[in-house]
Amino acid sequence: MSVTRVLVANRGEIAVRIIRACQGLGLETVLAMSEADRDSLGASLADRAICIGPASAKESYLRPEKLVAAALGTGCDALHPGYGFLAESPELAQLCADSDITFVGPRPEQIRRMGNKIEARALAEELGVPTLPGSRKVATYDEAKTVVDEIGLPVMMKAAAGGGGRGMKIVGKYEDLAPQLARASAEAGAAFGDSTLYLEKYIPNARHIEVQIIADSHGNLVHLGERDCSLQRRHQKMVEEAPAPNLAEALRSGIHKAAVQLAAGFGYQNAGTVEFIVDQDEQRFYFLEMNTRIQVEHPVTEMITGIDLVEEQLRVAHGDRLSFTQEDIIFRGHAIECRINAEQPEAGFRPSPGRIRTWVPPQSSYIRIDSHCRQDYQVPIYYDSMLGKLIVYGTDRANAIERMKRAIDRFSIEGVETTLRFQHFLLSQSEFANGTMTTTLIDRLLATAPDKGTNA
Repeated sequence: MSVTRVLVANRGEIAVRIIRACQGLGLETVLAMSEADRDSLGASLADRAICIGPASAKESYLRPEKLVAAALGTGCDALHPGYGFLAESPELAQLCADSDITFVGPRPEQIRRMGNKIEARALAEELGVPTLPGSRKVATYDEAKTVVDEIGLPVMMKAAAGGGGRGMKIVGKYEDLAPQLARASAEAGAAFGDSTLYLEKYIPNARHIEVQIIADSHGNLVHLGERDCSLQRRHQKMVEEAPAPNLAEALRSGIHKAAVQLAAGFGYQNAGTVEFIVDQDEQRFYFLEMNTRIQVEHPVTEMITGIDLVEEQLRVAHGDRLSFTQEDIIFRGHAIECRINAEQPEAGFRPSPGRIRTWVPPQSSYIRIDSHCRQDYQVPIYYDSMLGKLIVYGTDRANAIERMKRAIDRFSIEGVETTLRFQHFLLSQSEFANGTMTTTLIDRLLATAPDKGTNA
C-alpha cells in the first residue's frame, strides 16, 4: 500500500520527530492533537492539525476510534503512533488494518504477542533465547511461594500486561511476599486493566541492555547494535548510551544474535527493541521483553550508525525493502542521551509544569536536541514530564561524557525545574565513568545523598 499522507497520532517531541521525518521523505502530515496541544510546535509544523478531544489523554490520545476517524476524515493513508499512548495497542493497529490505513509498526498479532510478557517469555524460551528462572503466571500467595521455593530469593514481580515500572516489586524476604503480591496486583490492575503477575529471579548486579532491530516485509531483518539503559530511577530510564560500554565482545555478539533470533522467530516487521538483563557477576544475559515500537532513546543509535530510524519505519510501512543490509551497518564513535524532564529532583522528582521563560539549548555539530519546547511554552499538567532529549556524540565514550557535561552546563532553562543537573551528577560518578553502573545505581545514590539532585 502506498503512503502519501501520515496521521501523527502522538504529541510532544516524538510528534515533531515524526513530522520532520515525513517532510524528509516528501510525505504530508496531519497532527492529531488534544485541546491542550493546539499551540504546540507539532501543530505549527504539520501540514494540518486536527483536534481529537479534550486535554485528558483518556478522551483524546488514548481513543483509537478517534485517531482512525481523524485519519479517515483528513485523507491519511498511514498512521504513525510514536511511543507511549497507543503505540503498542493491537486494537489501534487492527482498526487501522480494517480501515485500509497503513499502521507504521508491526502487525496487530505481533504487538499482541509481545504485549503479554508471559507469552513473550514463552516464545523466547521456545526459540532458545535465554530467559531468567521464573514462572508463567501467579495469582495467589501459594503459587508465588511455590515459585520462590524453587528459584530462591530475591525475586521480581512483574505485570504481565505492562511495563514502565508499574506493577514491579522486588521481594527479598518471605514475609514481604504476600503484601508485595497484593500491591503489585493492584498496581497492575489499575495501570493496565489486567492484574496478572509473573515472577522472575532478581539480579542485583544487573545492567539493562537493549538491541535495536528493524525488518521489512520481504524477509530482511537487521540489528543496529545495542544501547545501555542501566541508569534508571524506579525502572524509568534517565540516561542512555550506545554502544554499551565494558561488555565482553562474546557477550555483545550473543545479545545481538539473540535479538535477531527472537524477532525472526515470529516474522517481526518494522522497528522494534529487544531488551535484556545482563548479570555482571555471571557474565550472562537474559531476555526481558520486546518493545514493538520506536524507543525514546533511538537517537543514540542513529548517531553512531547514521541511519534515520523513523524514515526507515515509514519506508518499510510503505512496502519498501530495507535500504541497507547487516554488512552496511558501521558503528562509529559514542552517543549519550539525557532525557530532559520537567521535574524537581530535590522534591522526589515531583513534576514541575509551568511556563518556560528561557529556553536556550547548547549548539554544536556534535549536539542534537529532540524537543517540542521553546521560550514561552506552557508545559501542560496533563501528560508526562519529558520536555525533550539532549543527545551528544563523541569520538569515544570519554569524549562523549565530557561533551555531555559541557552541553548540560550550557543549556539554559528557566521557568520550570529540570533533571539536567542531576544527570550531570550521574555522569560524574565513578561507576558510570568506568562502565560498571547497574540498574540500582540511581536509587542507591538517592538513598545516601538525596540532595544531589540540586547540589551536583
